Amino acid sequence: MAILYELGIYLYYFIILLVSPFNPKARLWLSGRRQLLKRIGDEIDPDKPLVWFHASSLGEFEQGRPVIEAFRKKRPDVKILLTFFSPSGYEIRKSYQGADYIFYLPLDTRRNTRKFLNLIRPQWVVFIKYDFWYNFLNVLSKKRIRTYLISAKFRPDQTFFKQYGIWYRKLLTYFDHLFVQDEISVNLLLKINIKNVTLSGDSRFDRVVQIAADAKPISLIEKFTSGRFVIVCGSSWGKDEELIARYIDNKSNNACFIIAPHEIHSTHIKGLQEKIKKKTILFSELETGKAPDSEVLIIDNIGMLSSLYRYGQLAYIGGGFGAGIHNILEAAVYGIPVIFGPNYTKFREATELIQKGGAFTISSYDELENLLITFQSDRDKLKTASNASRIYVNSNVGSTEIILHYLD
Repeated sequence: MAILYELGIYLYYFIILLVSPFNPKARLWLSGRRQLLKRIGDEIDPDKPLVWFHASSLGEFEQGRPVIEAFRKKRPDVKILLTFFSPSGYEIRKSYQGADYIFYLPLDTRRNTRKFLNLIRPQWVVFIKYDFWYNFLNVLSKKRIRTYLISAKFRPDQTFFKQYGIWYRKLLTYFDHLFVQDEISVNLLLKINIKNVTLSGDSRFDRVVQIAADAKPISLIEKFTSGRFVIVCGSSWGKDEELIARYIDNKSNNACFIIAPHEIHSTHIKGLQEKIKKKTILFSELETGKAPDSEVLIIDNIGMLSSLYRYGQLAYIGGGFGAGIHNILEAAVYGIPVIFGPNYTKFREATELIQKGGAFTISSYDELENLLITFQSDRDKLKTASNASRIYVNSNVGSTEIILHYLD
């Protein structure tokens, strides 16, 4: 199996080479790894203590970010190396100030693995959520370098838990400790005799609480929302926007909308404005000192969304009519109810928040309209759902401290 795995890694690399002329992401993946080990050797001093954090992509990085930053405060004497597998993580966070070194992960061949680890000589290694690389984990185990998996979440349909998954289960034995998000994961691991497990929860709760605490007022948003019932639509896609646009054009109450689309290129923004018959205004068009007369504000930049939810009484989170919902915790941390489409079942926080009464799922326009009208007209129901969101987030913080105890 180890030989087949090695062949599979080289086959993957060959496929990336083939598609790179036509695929920008593949080109970035290759260019970022050009002379990678040489660059790592030139930059990193192997004689200084170092912890290596690895994230597959941007989402995993955000999950591990509270741990990285808490470790920095606890051990400022230790250098932090952060690696990414995917360009969508590296290209966005390559200038992140919380790490001393940021690189792509070298391809997981036996040769690369040994050379990489000899160059960096980490005292601790932390894999965030997943990315189970056989050669890296095998060599780390042989070198007796403490290796942890954090914010992990396991499902019964994963290969580890199948009859034919013996070789894959071996990967889990290479970790010194596994920190998981839920009881389901604990029980699945115990069934295959993985006992070095701690139920630590999800460090994203710590992250959103930190973001909310650090959020700065946005005067233009304050002026736009003043005295109005505000519905924030975050990371919306086409189907989400069709439903929202229909409600905006049909409603006759005093609500205003802030829409932060997932795609902000000019074609999509223009298309969104055309869907909405009522007057819209872009954030880039807001003027200081001038009160906008529009009911709909469209955010045409990146990076504001997590701060926008603080101005809402209600949030609609996009993605639920596609591959899956976006981050609902960024809204729930402000104590507001969240609404999303039907594709949410892979997200533990969505299922739990529905059960707690702070989140609501819809599959049609009628269901969306009913919820929005209900929350605007019945402030007791709004308050109850808002409290449920706030309590749920606050009761799940603390994962970072549990994990940090082991990194000492």
